[in-house]
Amino acid sequence: MNRISTIYFVHTPQRCVWIGFFIFTSIVQDLVLMAEYREALLKTDKVYYENCPGCKQDRVKELQKGFPLKECTSIGVIVLCNVLPISSLFPFLYFMIRDFNIAKKVEDIGYYAGFVGSSFMFGRFLTSFLWGMAADRYGRKPIIILGTLSVVVFNTLFGLSVNFWMAIAMRFLHGSFNGMLGPLKAYATEVLREEYQALGLSIVGTAWGIGLIVGPALGGYFAQPADKYPNIFSKSSIFGRFPYFLPCLCISLFAAIVFIASFWLPETLHMNHPETEEGFDCSDALEAASGGSVMKENGAEVEERAQNFQTSIWKNWPLMANIIIYCIFSLHEMSYTEIFSLWAVSPRRLGGMGFSSQDVGQVLAISGCGLLFSQLYLFPKVEKILGPIPLARIGGVLTIPLIACYPLIAKLTGFAQKFTINCASLLKNSVSVTIMTALFIMQNNSVPQHQRGAANGIAMTAMSLFKAVGPAAAGAIFSWCQTHQDAFYFPGVSMVFFIMNVLMVLVVVLTIESFLPKSCTKPYEEVQKEKFKPMG
Repeated sequence: MNRISTIYFVHTPQRCVWIGFFIFTSIVQDLVLMAEYREALLKTDKVYYENCPGCKQDRVKELQKGFPLKECTSIGVIVLCNVLPISSLFPFLYFMIRDFNIAKKVEDIGYYAGFVGSSFMFGRFLTSFLWGMAADRYGRKPIIILGTLSVVVFNTLFGLSVNFWMAIAMRFLHGSFNGMLGPLKAYATEVLREEYQALGLSIVGTAWGIGLIVGPALGGYFAQPADKYPNIFSKSSIFGRFPYFLPCLCISLFAAIVFIASFWLPETLHMNHPETEEGFDCSDALEAASGGSVMKENGAEVEERAQNFQTSIWKNWPLMANIIIYCIFSLHEMSYTEIFSLWAVSPRRLGGMGFSSQDVGQVLAISGCGLLFSQLYLFPKVEKILGPIPLARIGGVLTIPLIACYPLIAKLTGFAQKFTINCASLLKNSVSVTIMTALFIMQNNSVPQHQRGAANGIAMTAMSLFKAVGPAAAGAIFSWCQTHQDAFYFPGVSMVFFIMNVLMVLVVVLTIESFLPKSCTKPYEEVQKEKFKPMG
C-alpha cells in the first residue's frame, strides 16, 4: 500500500506538468483560431446580424479557403437547367412546324417557327422585372426554386404539343414563370468571394454557352427517335406519337433533379437588417474599430450614404447604358441562334446547307469543347488584363468578319464545308459568351447589392423583349430572303447575316467611353468609396 502511494506521489508532479502543458497548448490554439476568425471579420469592416441569411453566407465566405468548387458547380448546373429548354428546340423546330401542317409553303416554315421561339421571350419580358423585385424582397433562392419547377412542368408539356397553338402557349407560360436568370446572376456574385466573382459570372456565361451547345445536341439526336432509332422506339410508342417529346423529357428529368437540389442552396440576400429596411446596406454604414467595437459614423455621413443608396435605379446611367448594349447584343444573338438552325437545315437551292437535325446538333456540340476551355481558363485571365469593356469591344470586332463569311460557307461541299462551319461555330459561340459575360460583370458592378435583383430584372425584361422580337423578325426576314434568291444586293440569306452584322457594329460603337462609363468596370461600393473619399 505504501509502495503504491509512493509511486503515485512520485509521478503526480510529472502528470501535473503534462496536464498543464496540454491545457496551455489548447488555450493557445483556441486564441489563435479566435484571432484568425476575428481578423477575417475585421478585414471586411462589416457587422453581421444573427438572423440574416446574407450575413451567414458572408461569414462562410470569409472563413472559406481554397477554390469554391461546390458553389461554382451549383451556379453552372442551374444556368444549364435554364438554358437547355430554350436552345433544345432549334434543331427540330423546322420539322415540328412542318408536322403541324400550318405552313402552306416550305418557305413559310421559318415565319411560323419565329413565333414559337418568340413566345418564350415574350412571356419572360412580361414578368422578369416582377421576379427581380421578388428576389430583392424574398431572396434569390425561392425564385431559383420556382424557376426550375417551371422547366419541369412546361417543358414537358411543350414536348407533348399536338398543334401550333399549344406549342406557343406552353412556351409562353414557361417564359412567364421562369424568372430565375436575373436573380441567378446576382446570386453568382454574392455567393463567391470577391476574387472569384468574375469567375462566377464567367461560369454563368459558360454554362449558358454550353447550354446553347448541349441543348441543340439533345434536340438534334433525340427528336423523332422512331425514325432515327426504329429498333429502340416503335411508331406506336409515346415517342412515335409525339416525336419531339424525348428531348424535352430528358431536360425535364434533369430539371427535376436540380429542383430538388436547389432546396440546399444558401440564401445570399441580406434581410432582417433595421437599416436595410430604410433603404441602404447597413454593412456600409458601420465600420469595425481596431479593438473590435463598432464605431458609428457621424450623422451627416450616414445621411449622405443613405441618400446615395436611395437614388432611383432608373437614374443610374452606367446600368442603363449597359442594358441598352445588352439588349442590342441579345437581339443579334437570338437572331443568330434562330437563323443558324433554320439556315443549316434549309435546302441548298435556297441558300442553306441541307443538314439534318442530327448534323446541326453535332456542329453545335463540337463548339462546346472550345467554349468550356475559353471561358473557364482564358476569360478570367484576359478580363483581369484588359477589363470588361475592351474585351466586349474586341469580341464584337471579331464577330463581324466571321458572320460575313457564313453565306460563303454554304457554297462549300463535303469535308471542307463541315470543317469550316465547325470552326466558325466554335469561334462565334466562344466570342459571344465572352461578350455576354463582360456585360454581366458591368451590369452587376453598376448597382449595390440590394438593387441587383431589380437591376437584373430590368435587364431581363428589356432583353426578353428584344429576344422576343429577334426570332419572329429573323424568321420573317429569313422566309422573305429565301424567296428573293436573285436580289442584286445581298441575294438570299446574305441579307440576314448583313443585318446581324449591322447590330454588332452598333454594339461595338456603343462601348465608347462617352456612352458607357468606365465606372462600371469596378464594383459599385468601390466606386462610391472613391467618390466620397475625404480629401487629404
